Amino acid sequence: MIETWRWFGPHDPVTLDDIRQAGASGIVTALHELPNGTVWSVEAIAARRDMIADAGLRWEVVESVPVHEDIKRAAPGWEVKAEAWAQSLRNLAACGITTVCYNFMPLLDWTRTDLAYALPDGALCLRYDAVDAAVFDIHILGRSGALSDHRPDIVERAAKRYSDMSSEACEALTRTIIAGLPGAEESFDLDSFRAQLALYDDIDAARLRKNLAAFLRYVVPVAEEVGVRLGIHPDDPPFPIFGLPRVVSTEDDLQAILDMVNSPANGLTFCTGSLGARKDNALVQMLGRFAARVNFLHLRATSLEQDGVSFHEAPHLAGDVDMVAIVQAALEAEAVQGRSLPFRPDHGHMLAHDQRVDSTPGYPYIGRLRGLAELRGVIHALEKRR
Repeated sequence: MIETWRWFGPHDPVTLDDIRQAGASGIVTALHELPNGTVWSVEAIAARRDMIADAGLRWEVVESVPVHEDIKRAAPGWEVKAEAWAQSLRNLAACGITTVCYNFMPLLDWTRTDLAYALPDGALCLRYDAVDAAVFDIHILGRSGALSDHRPDIVERAAKRYSDMSSEACEALTRTIIAGLPGAEESFDLDSFRAQLALYDDIDAARLRKNLAAFLRYVVPVAEEVGVRLGIHPDDPPFPIFGLPRVVSTEDDLQAILDMVNSPANGLTFCTGSLGARKDNALVQMLGRFAARVNFLHLRATSLEQDGVSFHEAPHLAGDVDMVAIVQAALEAEAVQGRSLPFRPDHGHMLAHDQRVDSTPGYPYIGRLRGLAELRGVIHALEKRR
């Protein structure tokens, strides 16, 4: 398996030297500075690739080439944005970069309600609290229909919590949810989020799935032609939020996507944390079923909380993910494909040292270093037994 590390570019507090010393050989990054919908030029791609190579590393995976909202909504002229996306694939392939992760989540990329949830050992982690999400949806956003989209017990708890919240706490919750998390492709204030949300009023899961199929029919032939492997990332969290549909959340969803265009170029990013935030996703079984079409892996663990909806990031070898069985299934997927697969440790805990230095929530150095070391140990142990 190819050890990779997510890097947010030259302004990331974790440097390329840090990453090389962590033992990873591959970099997962993107041209984050470019607006969604623009073509990534060969010159810009090559410059970033060469910067990475000069540090003794390889740009292994793109995460992500953002899919413009016009494509997700199939707005008039969406094909222009799809052509720009396809041209970026051509340019990436021309620079030798051939694995591309992307997502199809409307408006919001990965979503959390707390970026510094304190664990008993003092580490800080990311958390999605269903009650806080309902507070935002019902009482701050004031979305029509929000009451019926949350369980009655969560609605009741949200009303009580909101009544006790200060304006500063409400503002902090709003920023966390819609101002853009690390690597997110869009950010909003409350008014702009309401305006963008209204554009999805007539788009349900069936229509979003239809729009995804149209996009894939447009870009997968290009990926095939230039030798690029695509990997759609699961929804995070893997269920509808704030009235927005989600179509990459379950085993059936993943199969439907692979069936839209039956090509090795149309593949998956298998994220154990995102998919693992649903009790009904049997991760090891899913990874085995889709072994031939998994092009990239995010290895992390989540712990579902008592209400069955809330979750927080667990240590990589703990939580609700059987990481040893997942790694075994990933090794078997490599055997099926006849090649090594890139993976990265994801969403590490912010440990004591990380809390004393400039750290990005979910992407601290020491927390991810611990995760990579743990995963490396599992991989080596399983490979020794083969």
